[in-house]
Amino acid sequence: MTSNALTMTEPTPESSTGEIVSRLLHTLGDPDPARGAEDITIVGADPLVPSVHRLADAMSAAIGVFGRQTAEVGEQRGHPHQRVQVQAGAAIDQLMATYHTTLSGRPLGALLDDPTLLGNSDFYRARDGRWIFIITTYPHLRDAAHSVLRCGLDKAGIARATACWDAFTLEEAICARGGAACAVRSRDEWLAHPAGRHVALRPVVEIERVGEGPVRPLEPIGETDEALSGVRVLDLTHVIAGPVAVRLLAQFGADVLHLSRPDRPDPIPMIAMTGGGKRNAYCDLRDEHDRAAFHDVLQDTDVFVHAYRGLARHGASTEELVGRRPGLVTLEYHAWGADGPWSERGGFDQLACSATGFAVEEWTDRPSLPPTYLLNDYLAAYLGAAAVATVLRRRAAEGGSWRIRVTLAGVCHWVRELGLLAREDVLDLPRPGRASLAALSTTGTDFGPLTEPATPFAYSGRTVPQPGRRTPLGSAALQWR
Repeated sequence: MTSNALTMTEPTPESSTGEIVSRLLHTLGDPDPARGAEDITIVGADPLVPSVHRLADAMSAAIGVFGRQTAEVGEQRGHPHQRVQVQAGAAIDQLMATYHTTLSGRPLGALLDDPTLLGNSDFYRARDGRWIFIITTYPHLRDAAHSVLRCGLDKAGIARATACWDAFTLEEAICARGGAACAVRSRDEWLAHPAGRHVALRPVVEIERVGEGPVRPLEPIGETDEALSGVRVLDLTHVIAGPVAVRLLAQFGADVLHLSRPDRPDPIPMIAMTGGGKRNAYCDLRDEHDRAAFHDVLQDTDVFVHAYRGLARHGASTEELVGRRPGLVTLEYHAWGADGPWSERGGFDQLACSATGFAVEEWTDRPSLPPTYLLNDYLAAYLGAAAVATVLRRRAAEGGSWRIRVTLAGVCHWVRELGLLAREDVLDLPRPGRASLAALSTTGTDFGPLTEPATPFAYSGRTVPQPGRRTPLGSAALQWR
């Protein structure tokens, strides 16, 4: 494993995208990262949008590494060697996929049960002059915030109530109620914080062998089969990072069973966007019958992906699961780290930007998210999916049980360490809008026609597969086919 050294220096953008790719491959454990990087070509580079951060370079590298690692799996199973080409503009589109995606011609945001839940999630100024980002995207998060603020359910009411609090006090109060909020910090403040130091000392993708397990060879496949054909993935994720990672695995042939609690569903537009190729079953690990069915399914599972805290309370920690299923690969998504000072604190893409200094560096007339709005979710998705492909190859060679961890705050830290662009070089660039920089694709789904950014990379001698069918939550049994 590699380790990121904690540094207070100001990095400058000296690394080429090829060097970023090579370092990512090294982090994943590729035996020859320089050679692997030669098989990845990135067309275009930053700056493409008015951001001081290297958004296109970071996303292009993650996409290229995913494409190449997946191709490596296919080559081990009989496919010919493939080079990968990524368009930097398409990488920016991937970061903005929620804005470029429409369902039956309607923007996803307009199809939410309550669009104000997303609209009210924003930066608010506190009494001490500092800013805080408050998440109200889901009803239980809205209720947690309002139980503290005791204000009206509109943006103006939240702003008035926030102005009566100091930012750090409000952050703690909302999080203590099970909500999600984060005071805006500078980079130096974040690196001086215990949670910041915990994140900064870890690689952007952590891969760890956590137990013994049998060698599980990658069986030969036909030319028309996708690289991950026959790999069974159990998906207990929500929102964006985890669901998109597993959608990528499904797109390249994995058999995916997505699980969700019936009382905490993701909105239908999100299922349409992230559900390609998945079957969807209900599963509540608090229920004894569902828990037993989950453990039955686990016995034939290759990869378990989750994005929830507290699974150990339900007998579903990685340590317990690999004990039941030696050879299992787990991919965990966390906001602030699985075992750090904020391990029990919920988090979202926007909160990671707020905590790490990213939002301060994007400052306009107040702290700002990147012009793509989202960042960590989509980067984390591609990085995690790439790591799964890598670990499947390692398991085929040496056996073992494996754990992969990706944190949203860690992704923010990694992008920041690629260096900042000069503000005067980016300020006059046009902000990205509804028009995409690259191609869109349209496909029929059970929810209506879905238009979204096309797969952002191409192989040199093989057609990249399209995402599979989207189906409603609870429409499949909790079992493998």
